[in-house]
Order: sequence, then C-alpha cells, then structure tokens
Amino acid sequence: MKGIWFIRSLVFAVGQAVSLVLFSVLGQLTRPFSFKTRYSFMHYWARFCVAWVRITCGVQYRVHGAENIDTSQTGLILSRHESAWETLAFQKIFPRHAYVLKRELLKIPFFGWGMSLLNPIAIDRSAGRQALNQMLNDGVERLHHQDWVVVFPEGTRMPAGELGKINIGGAMLASKANVPVYLVAHNAGSYWPKNSFIKKPGVIDVYISQPLNMNEMKTAEIIAQTEQWFKQAL
Repeated sequence: MKGIWFIRSLVFAVGQAVSLVLFSVLGQLTRPFSFKTRYSFMHYWARFCVAWVRITCGVQYRVHGAENIDTSQTGLILSRHESAWETLAFQKIFPRHAYVLKRELLKIPFFGWGMSLLNPIAIDRSAGRQALNQMLNDGVERLHHQDWVVVFPEGTRMPAGELGKINIGGAMLASKANVPVYLVAHNAGSYWPKNSFIKKPGVIDVYISQPLNMNEMKTAEIIAQTEQWFKQAL
C-alpha cells in the first residue's frame, strides 16, 4: 500500500512542480497590473493543485459551514495550520485573500516568485514587536481595501491532533480591523502530513464557524474562542 501511495504522490509532485514553474514564470507578466488581476491568474495554480491531488492521490475534501461565509464584506480568517493543502484549498473556498507568512518563503525559487504576486503580508519573525506592528498595519490595510486576510494563529504547521499555542497577533488584528472573523479548523494533516512526501487518500473535513462579532468580544475572548474551536475539531 505504501508503495502505491509513493508512486501516486510522485505523480502529484511532478505535476505540481511543472505547473508551479509555468504559473510563476508566466505570472511575472501580470506584475504591472492590479492585485485583483494577479490573483485572478495565480489562484488557478492553487485550484489545479487541489484538483490534481484529488485525481492522483485521492485527497478529497468537504466543507461544513460554507453557508456562514458572508461575501458582502471582507473577513478575517483565523485557521488551523496542519498542511500545505489549506493554503491552496482556501483560494477555492474563500474570496480573494492575502496570507500572513514568514518572509523567508518569498526567497524560494518559483514558489516565492508566485507567492509574491499574491500580495502577502510577509513578516520577519525575528523582528518581534516590529513584526507584530507590521502585521496589524498591513492587515488592516488589506481588509479595508476589500481583501480578506488569513492568519494561522498557531504560527506554524502543527501535526494532526496536536494543538499549538494560540498567538495574540490574529486576535489583535481582529480587534483593530473590526471585521467579521471566521474560525476554521480541518484535518488536512491526516492526509497531507507536515513535512511528508506521501499523501494519503481520504476526505479532509473543513469546519467554518459563524462570523464572530468584534463589537462584542475582547482580544482574550477571541483567543479563547479560537482555542476552543480548534480543540473541538481535534
């Protein structure tokens, strides 16, 4: 069985790599245009990968709570981070958005070139308070310019079934921006594990909360609610 999984994962990896080179190179032609135009082009790579991993590796997904998403206004997504899968699938599930990510990712050949087109909030984690202030300022700017923002409050990918510390940055951004906040949990790490080449067939369940009303919550309450939502999913 593991041999079959390896072969299928290898086929997926080849298709993902070839398509990444294609999209990241052609995507450079969209740099003179708006973020909307760049995103409209680059997000098709993410959609391709989600479809390709389903075809080659049998990794499917279903969304619980999609009806909670209000597309009439921008929203902040505080999500569980277990895999590379969600960074791809969210571009199909949610409206146009920017990710908060570590700056080093933009230095990766091809991947970083393509990611830079998506107007991410790239922070230097070693900068401490300065990095937090940048995330807050850039996050509010994105949200007030009709772009959603995705924050992984655990700060890094966590193994399936393991809860990391909920950092304060996402909750502070939620309070400062005063936009609806969606808590998102999933089990992508069970099928596309952290730092694993092999993808296992199965169905990823994505759970989306009803939007939190920031007029009624304080930062500590947002953190507690996020932790509770993640624990329920685990």
